[in-house]
Amino acid sequence: MSPPDRGTEVICEHVRKMFEGGRIRALEDISLRVGAGEFVALTGRSGCGKSTLLNLIGALDRPDSGTITVGGQPLAEMGDLAAYRARTVGFVFQFHYLIPTLSAAWNVQIPMIGLERSGKERVEHARRLLADVGLGDRVDDRPGVMSGGERQRVAIARALANNPPLLLADEPTGALDSATGADVLALLARMREQYGMSILMVTNDDEIAHAADRVVRMRDGRLVPATPAEAPQSD
Repeated sequence: MSPPDRGTEVICEHVRKMFEGGRIRALEDISLRVGAGEFVALTGRSGCGKSTLLNLIGALDRPDSGTITVGGQPLAEMGDLAAYRARTVGFVFQFHYLIPTLSAAWNVQIPMIGLERSGKERVEHARRLLADVGLGDRVDDRPGVMSGGERQRVAIARALANNPPLLLADEPTGALDSATGADVLALLARMREQYGMSILMVTNDDEIAHAADRVVRMRDGRLVPATPAEAPQSD
């Protein structure tokens, strides 16, 4: 079954990013396209620029030059990047960053606060999402009584709170054991099938990466040409 047609296209053109006054070249002439509904894994050694690129696409930082276009609209021309992050992008990080004093349901509701849903609608939607990620019986539990895999499932539910067409996942299995990491990867694939979205995932694990539709490799701030096995296959 192909995923619903809800994903959004991401296009990076000649993106460049420097740090420390130009001494550190994080990204150099990056051009990358993620198709609507595509699942792309971005791999490479630590420090090669993977997370920097993810942060630029998520509008957590700005490129020094080049353009990033999401859903046909350049990020540089968006007046309200906070609204873009709230409505278009879901973030999943290596560490879940849940609020320890709040229940799972409340953690999932946080991105919805201030948007159109009423309090009752937020609660109902959070409960549905937690059920979708297999935690329907843990809605009132706090992160401290959950396993690492369960906390990451709550984080995925939170990332889906506003039905984003784009999911950015930065080492979502990096802090988990191999079995739990495989479960989280399977969950991401299932959520993509269920909700329909584009996914760009950073990972250092080749086995995890090859679960994506396509693998893109980086080295020293640049993209590395794909091998035939990693290139997208034509129909």
